[in-house]
Amino acid sequence: QVQVVESGGGLVQAGGSLRLSCVASGGILRLQYYIMGWYRQAPGKQRELVAVLSSDGSPNYADSVLGRFTFSRDNAKNAGFLEMNNLKIEDTAVYYCRASRGGRDYWGQGTQVTVSS
Repeated sequence: QVQVVESGGGLVQAGGSLRLSCVASGGILRLQYYIMGWYRQAPGKQRELVAVLSSDGSPNYADSVLGRFTFSRDNAKNAGFLEMNNLKIEDTAVYYCRASRGGRDYWGQGTQVTVSS
C-alpha cells in the first residue's frame, strides 16, 4: 500500500528545535513529482496548513512559522523534511504530511510535537 509516513516528533522545550521527516513507502510514489505539505492540528482546533513545497521545490509558509520553519526535500531519499527552530508552545500539535498530485492524495498518520515551557 502506497503511503507517506511521518517521524521525528517529540517533546521539546520552548526555543528548541525538531526535524520532522516524511517518507514514501509501499510503492512507486516519487515525492519529487508531488506537491508536499505539512499540516498540523492542535487539540480543539482545525487542521491548518503549515508549509507547502511545490514540485519545483519552491516553499511557502504560514505566517505563524515564517522564518522559523524550513521545508526541504531530498529526492535521493524520496523524503521531505520540516526543520522547526525556535519552537513555541503554540506549535504544539499533531503534524501531518501530505503528498498530492492530480487525483492522488496521500496523508500520513501524524507525529506529535509537544513544546513545553
